[in-house]
Amino acid sequence: MKKYRIGVDIGGTNIKIALVDFDGKIAYSNTVPTRAEMGYEAGVNNIKQAIKDLMQETNQDSKTIEAIGFGLPGQIDYKSGIVKNLPNIPGWVNIPLAKMIEDEFSIPTKLDNDVRCAALGELNFGAGKGCENLICITVGTGIGSGIVLNGKLVRGAANAAGEIGHIKMSINDGPLCGCGDFGCFEAYASGPAIVTLAKEYISGGKSAKYKEMAADGIITPYIVAQAALQGDSVSIQIFKQIGKIIGVGLTSVVNLLNPEKIIIGGGVADAGDILFEPIRKTIEERAMPIQANSLKVVPAQLANTAGVIGASLLINS
Repeated sequence: MKKYRIGVDIGGTNIKIALVDFDGKIAYSNTVPTRAEMGYEAGVNNIKQAIKDLMQETNQDSKTIEAIGFGLPGQIDYKSGIVKNLPNIPGWVNIPLAKMIEDEFSIPTKLDNDVRCAALGELNFGAGKGCENLICITVGTGIGSGIVLNGKLVRGAANAAGEIGHIKMSINDGPLCGCGDFGCFEAYASGPAIVTLAKEYISGGKSAKYKEMAADGIITPYIVAQAALQGDSVSIQIFKQIGKIIGVGLTSVVNLLNPEKIIIGGGVADAGDILFEPIRKTIEERAMPIQANSLKVVPAQLANTAGVIGASLLINS
């Protein structure tokens, strides 16, 4: 009898759910709305129904499903299976989600931060396959990371390790971060930072293709990336600046942890080499030589499936 695991990736807008085999192949997947505005109880019921639908449509039961894993965008206590806080999904505070799911389905259930799940997916079946030491970062609305050292996920004393976006890039000043502090890495280099730079160039009188491409005048990182890929000089300059800042932030991490690979995913990474080249160049120039020479900076391979594949692997992590 072939066995599977279920991986669930919860976002602010959608919940992705997949039936994953032991080779990391997805046998079935579905997406349902998160309905965050309805509160955590409705959200949990929505998740339970999605799992029931998956099991019914694929003829699975508690005997053929080895485990269920969840990746969630916030602070998760992996050991106790409690969702401590999801900043972008109101009401999810101290929710014993693992117990709720185990009580409903009688299947072992594990939870972790979504970027750690992505790191686990990339380590086992993506760009990090064969690595012992890697950092997987996502660059989007913020900058998050999953850290793997000696083949194991690093979770920290309070299961809160990996907040790479809150490395301090300045002593006394810098832009205000969503965490409430000033000068954080992600305040300089995430999606909103790209939009801020793009608006500054326009207000300074620069002519930029992304201004023409922006529907209703709303500039997004995706539009700036598309303009850069079409050769727009201002957009390319923005990504060179952002890439250099990301490279500076990652240099500290490279010097500290000496990873074999840094794997970069998230929406901003879709810009490709326009972003990756200045990151690589900056690390090469500024990291300590031994650490820099043993490092490769590569794009994520699993794209939107990294979260569910990684979540399905939590039971053994």
